[in-house]
Amino acid sequence: MDLTYLLAFPDPSEDNTPPVETFKGWKDAPYFQPVDIEVVNLGEETLVIEGFAVQVTRHRYDNRVQMIECRYSMKEPFADSAMKDRAKIQAALQSRFIPTDFRQRALFEEYSILLADDVKPNPDKWIEKNARDLARFIRSQRETFDPGEISEILSSRTRYSANELTLVDWEGAVIIAPEGDFQSDIALLKIGNYQLLRYRMLDESLETILDQINAEFLQNKKRPLRPGPTRATVRKIVQHRLEVMLDFERAEQNLLLIGDWYTAKLYEAIRSELYLEDWMSAVRAKLDNLERLISTIQENLSLTWSGLLENVQLAGWIILLVGYFILFFIQDLAP
Repeated sequence: MDLTYLLAFPDPSEDNTPPVETFKGWKDAPYFQPVDIEVVNLGEETLVIEGFAVQVTRHRYDNRVQMIECRYSMKEPFADSAMKDRAKIQAALQSRFIPTDFRQRALFEEYSILLADDVKPNPDKWIEKNARDLARFIRSQRETFDPGEISEILSSRTRYSANELTLVDWEGAVIIAPEGDFQSDIALLKIGNYQLLRYRMLDESLETILDQINAEFLQNKKRPLRPGPTRATVRKIVQHRLEVMLDFERAEQNLLLIGDWYTAKLYEAIRSELYLEDWMSAVRAKLDNLERLISTIQENLSLTWSGLLENVQLAGWIILLVGYFILFFIQDLAP
């Protein structure tokens, strides 16, 4: 059988020189472009890791995230020795492609897919027969799960036909296609992992801004008045919030453009298993909090400046009055 290992990590780029590709090969392809994501091909290569030939294909999505698809074959993917080899291959691929900073911060996504083109007597019975092994493969664990956990892991199934089925879990998937038509489903799983990583990136960005607000306005309350940095911070908050809002709109648009019945159904399962709705809600809640914080900061900033101007004006009147008294006193003493 073939195994596909996906890696996704932040890889922003402003270079639009390579030609932009589109997703192809959808089952029951609709008459419109199904996904509004710009894809740039970064090349292909074959690596030999632990004695396995691994075909690596790299793309960049929307000049934000690099998506790596690694495919190799294993005769007995459920064996304990195969699981050890998988772990070594995946660790080597992570070390080779993912920058150290992202690995240390765990800011990347990985996803394993088993590709099966010859299962008997039918996909459902084959899954039930190999349920324990499939659960261990999907979760990349050597321990045996209890029946309840196995049932949960293997529950999300989407069928294209009687002999074609895709099973999706939040850590891995199984694609069964007698004709070897795997790529369209792999493309959807790549999109799901891409969107998951984008939400995580946005969440981290918002956390950074919230930390800056905490340091600027809460932890150092007695700092001397510095209007310049404060206003710059507010502008940065607004810019980041606008970026996140635009990313939300783009993510929603991508979902709506996945149009034929099978891709829409499968992608809905992927969104559910990867908890994309939960991530979206969490980021949206932080956006709402930022909006309230921005309003509060701007109001306080306005009040601070108004109070400062009033104090300056009052000081000016006092200085002027003192000057008049001094002048009057000097004139009165003059002979």
